[in-house]
Amino acid sequence: MSIFYFIAFLSILFAVLVISAKNPVHSILYLILTFFTFTIQYVLLNAQFLAIVNFIVYMGAILVLFLYTLMLINLNKQSEPMKSNLVKIAAVLGGGCLLVVVVASLKAVGVSQPVLLKDPGLGLVKNLGKVLFNEFLLPFEISSLLLLSAMVGAVLLATKDPKTT
Repeated sequence: MSIFYFIAFLSILFAVLVISAKNPVHSILYLILTFFTFTIQYVLLNAQFLAIVNFIVYMGAILVLFLYTLMLINLNKQSEPMKSNLVKIAAVLGGGCLLVVVVASLKAVGVSQPVLLKDPGLGLVKNLGKVLFNEFLLPFEISSLLLLSAMVGAVLLATKDPKTT
């Protein structure tokens, strides 16, 4: 249980560093570390499928895309427009509402008992595979055909027609 709290502390620390980092590249790198701590939490909670999806989709694809996009755009101080006072007031009100919600949620900490699962194999990939390939085989295969047709369509749309050039 102490590992859980240590990883939760690291998650909160890296999330705060995401918000407070002045360099956007550092902010994205802290976000990668935050998602990695989430992956560890999923493994500790016996949700291996969520851990794998979090690791591959969020850390592997989305954040690399964020980092790539951020490096392509030019972030100069001169190109940033000045923000009006209305935007600043809205930001302060939004932050105040967030603070109220966080304080209200912290009042209930320690009141409830931890959830104990009756089935210890609930989040295992093996069980998900059995359900996916037994009960939902037809929808799974239809969705794979739809994704394949979408990929072929995207490739055809992206290629130039040699007759028009």
